[in-house]
Amino acid sequence: MPAQESAELVDLFTSYTANPDSIGRHLTEAASVRTQDDPLIVATGTDLALYPGGGREPQVEGFRMSTRGFKELAGVSHLGPALASLVNLRALSGDSAWRADGQRLLGQVEVARAANSEGLWRDIIAVAAYRGRERQIAAMIDYSCAVTARYLRTALADESYLTAETLRADYLTRGVGAGGSPGVPMNHMMIATFFLAGMDIAHRVIAWFDGQGIDWSRAMVLIAGKQGRPTSGVTWRTSSVAAMVLGASRQRLPLERLYMAPHAPVFGTPVNGDLSEVKALEPAFRGLWNGVWATVELGAVMFDGYPGFTPGGADQPDLDTGLTEVAEMPLIHSADDMLAMVTRLRVVLEDPRQLLSGCVVDFAVEQLAANNNDPAAVTVPGLDGVDYPVGLFRT
Repeated sequence: MPAQESAELVDLFTSYTANPDSIGRHLTEAASVRTQDDPLIVATGTDLALYPGGGREPQVEGFRMSTRGFKELAGVSHLGPALASLVNLRALSGDSAWRADGQRLLGQVEVARAANSEGLWRDIIAVAAYRGRERQIAAMIDYSCAVTARYLRTALADESYLTAETLRADYLTRGVGAGGSPGVPMNHMMIATFFLAGMDIAHRVIAWFDGQGIDWSRAMVLIAGKQGRPTSGVTWRTSSVAAMVLGASRQRLPLERLYMAPHAPVFGTPVNGDLSEVKALEPAFRGLWNGVWATVELGAVMFDGYPGFTPGGADQPDLDTGLTEVAEMPLIHSADDMLAMVTRLRVVLEDPRQLLSGCVVDFAVEQLAANNNDPAAVTVPGLDGVDYPVGLFRT
């Protein structure tokens, strides 16, 4: 023991905690016995595991690595940030430092445009949640590649064109149509692609949960490990996985039974159906959840009569009130509320807590839950009702 510590007082500390035979450990064990038959849901960054309780076998559903079309959509949705990065690269490093990246991006955009087609989305990528929208998706991607290539060619011919002002005016907020007329803003495309990816994942997750017969009033939920970038997804409001679980429960899961556990152990995606690692971690997951729950219950025992904690916190800010700054994701009023949705695009870039791809997932989940998990009944903002012209600016 270090010379600056008192053995007697350290022993007093470990009598309650930090000891396998401590009071705190005994309390966790007692709580775990009480909930041993309750369903436990554990979400990692890629998979969902359901431990039904009572020693029954767990089940696992992958939701991210198995997302068909995700990378293809992400490649298009990232065109806006890619051009913005070129703008800042030129500003930081000089007029010519960005040119190699710009030329390479232009080549990749043109190759991707040539490969894109309705048949690709309908017959090869073939995402069930996109059925019936393949023509619209292909048109959106053709247009997005066309206006991106036009912007890049203009900038490569005249470097002074590559500015934040032209990026916003000629690309993000206005778009360009035939003959230089106003087109579809690329902000719409970014919202649509993020929404489509989120809608597909949420559709599959909701369908899987619907088939499990979960008693949501007794469910125990852990969102474990890293979610997206290292600083993101650590609160229920910033986790798209939490939004999907809550939506799948149709809001029947009490929020106080969902814990964000960024430092919890995680299992790897099972290979060839091998659930041995998933099974081995069940005691640790149940012990973690019950240890937190047992501590929470001490509040009422010790401080009855004082104001208690209610999960949820501040409501989403409403931009209709004229706000110019927000600290949380703003409320989306409808599928055409582009003010709120584009503001969310800014928030996910500027707020390190946010998942970059999570700006409209909660809205997709909300629509699916309200429409019996039917993607065809959902309005995809930035896609449905938007006419993306095809065949522009071909060289």
